Amino acid sequence: MPEPRVSVVIPAYERGDVVGRAVDSALAQTVSDIEVVVVDDGSDDDTAAVAEAYDDERVRVLTHGTNRGVSAARNTGVEVAAGEYVAFLDSDDEWLPRKLERQLASLDGRGEEWVGAYCDVTAAGLSPLGRLAAVVSERLFRSAAPREGGRELAEALLSLQVFMGPGSTLLVEREAVESAGGFDEGLSIYEDWDLVLRVLAAGKLAYVDEPLAVTHFTGDAPAEAYAANDRRYLERNAALVAALEARGVPVGQVHRMGLVGHFLAEGRFGEAGAYLDVATVLRPKNLARLAFWSVLGLRVLAGGQR
Repeated sequence: MPEPRVSVVIPAYERGDVVGRAVDSALAQTVSDIEVVVVDDGSDDDTAAVAEAYDDERVRVLTHGTNRGVSAARNTGVEVAAGEYVAFLDSDDEWLPRKLERQLASLDGRGEEWVGAYCDVTAAGLSPLGRLAAVVSERLFRSAAPREGGRELAEALLSLQVFMGPGSTLLVEREAVESAGGFDEGLSIYEDWDLVLRVLAAGKLAYVDEPLAVTHFTGDAPAEAYAANDRRYLERNAALVAALEARGVPVGQVHRMGLVGHFLAEGRFGEAGAYLDVATVLRPKNLARLAFWSVLGLRVLAGGQR
């Protein structure tokens, strides 16, 4: 097989029922010079067998002897990737056929500092109430923050003004991922955002304003996991947090509000209250967010089980 332009990395754990959908959507891309690397992260079900059943030389399957986590699975995929670019796809998600084509086209004619691109994402399987809430939330809370670039995009991402779902939307030069040190294997949530911040420290990402990735909600981590991972994520990026806070951007408050939402969504009001502070709650926009999170159970999904 000729060297691919794009290596698609799919981490999978206990995903025999859905991993085929992800692989199919990768193989259906209008960009044909790809390879699909499925990393079975120690599954006990037929995840590996489903992936190995493809009669297509572009599909490669690797297995971990034990479950090591999504970050380790992605790192294994990157280590064996042969493409100029790496594109990440969660095993329970899928892409529209022109996803890679549109991202690669968005990089044409840009300078060497542009090392990758991400696209918009849409959610499948929402209830009518959930769809309505998503539309209202988008109109109320959509930020004017920059959607592409380098440092400015990193600041918008860290302060939760931009949500990119890089676990299924990011296309990036393989060398940029390697130079950034890969995924932090101590993170199981926000690990893709953390990688993006380190990539953006050295390069820029373009934005394709089209929902070319489809997420399927197949499970979520408990609120405690979000709290622990959020703490590590902010600690790893403490210098950028401090710089934003010094300019009056309340990064810590914004992240605590997100954790309030996760605890409220589980009906754990006392624990949610521990993350509230009066200054944040008194802001009308934040009160509206709390209403959505508590009444409709909306979550800011930084990533779930892969």
